[in-house]
Amino acid sequence: MRKIFILDTNVLIHDPNAIYNFRGNDVVLPIEVLEEIDILKQKQNIASHARMASRVIEEIRQKGNISKGIELPNDISFRVEICRNLDLIPKGLRRDVTDNHILAVVIEAMQKNPERKVIFVTKDINLRIKADAVGIVVEDYSTDKVEYQELDRGYKEIEIDKVVFDKYNKSGKINVSELNLDFEPTPNFFFIMKTGQEETFGRYDKGKVRKFLNGDINAWGARARNPEQRFAMELLMDEAVKAVTLVGKAGTGKTLLSIAAGLEQVVERKKYSKLYIARPIIPMGKDLGYLPGSEKEKLRPWMQPIFDNIELLSDIKGEKAGEKVISGLESMGLLKIEALTYIRGRSIPNGFIIIDEAQNLTPLEIKTIITRAGENTKIVFTGDPDQIDSPYLDCNSNGLTYTAEKLKCEEIVGHITLVKGERSALAEISAKLL
Repeated sequence: MRKIFILDTNVLIHDPNAIYNFRGNDVVLPIEVLEEIDILKQKQNIASHARMASRVIEEIRQKGNISKGIELPNDISFRVEICRNLDLIPKGLRRDVTDNHILAVVIEAMQKNPERKVIFVTKDINLRIKADAVGIVVEDYSTDKVEYQELDRGYKEIEIDKVVFDKYNKSGKINVSELNLDFEPTPNFFFIMKTGQEETFGRYDKGKVRKFLNGDINAWGARARNPEQRFAMELLMDEAVKAVTLVGKAGTGKTLLSIAAGLEQVVERKKYSKLYIARPIIPMGKDLGYLPGSEKEKLRPWMQPIFDNIELLSDIKGEKAGEKVISGLESMGLLKIEALTYIRGRSIPNGFIIIDEAQNLTPLEIKTIITRAGENTKIVFTGDPDQIDSPYLDCNSNGLTYTAEKLKCEEIVGHITLVKGERSALAEISAKLL
């Protein structure tokens, strides 16, 4: 039997095309959702998604009367509900709250359709709790979710025979079938191969595991300190790999290695014309409001972690003061540090792009960024899915996790999960225990 799905505003903000993902069912949008979308068009960070959601609904509206219902592809029936009985709002819930008006729409739909299953879909955790408390069947929007705990690390430690170990060390490559694996490795998958107390490393490529060269290089003063970082450096320095996702907790070296590899290939090796570094502007805790000064001065607090990393690399490399290095690179047109907002809508050829804190992006935002890549452009996404500041994302639904999982079978994409902290002993202990 067809189900009735009633969508909350945040579902369309998260995925403007969500309406088309409920095959063979009825989709209902409370009129309050349209009001909220209109308001969100003025809100920083999500304004573009709100406008996209409006355009999707406008395209549907042109096909008929949205209050009476419109048939869509995939056997979907869509309508906007303009009526709701506020008397249905349970006592104890305020009647001047939009979320409670939406709950009233859901309750009324349940009463009018007792023979059908009515499901309320929202990404708002507190609203899901309220809905469940008043007897509503409620779900998170999970179409683009992946299980973060099941995400491949991008490498695995295996025990191999001594004969195979010696053969690999001598030739530098081996057929993957000789490793007797119980799984099929994805492109650019790494192995830590052990026999007794000896170990060696390899990277999977078209049926063979091969030794790699770039993992141990000194990139702009930075060198990998552990196997995970070596694997990451190998992907970052390989021109054939066009997109890299680096996941890990604070202090594992995601951003530092990415910037080091970017500077090495832009400034020293001239493989790319410019290094772009961007991050989403989402505050942790209370927003400080509007900041004074020029565009660069306004962005400084948000981009300070980037500046800190470049200053650290400059210090390691023995260069002049980090600030002068940054200014010099910017004046030569080799470095551009900016808010993620300015990346959207552009086409960037021959660039090395780093998107930091990518766990705060939706899958759609990641897709928008990747499609900016022009000829000979590489994109690196870094982030920690356990530290998300966006209110409607979690470790399973954020764009970083989603991208790492969905693109893992592509030969021009690589992923590594970094586990071992290298920032300091204090940072490592705190990341584990606090």
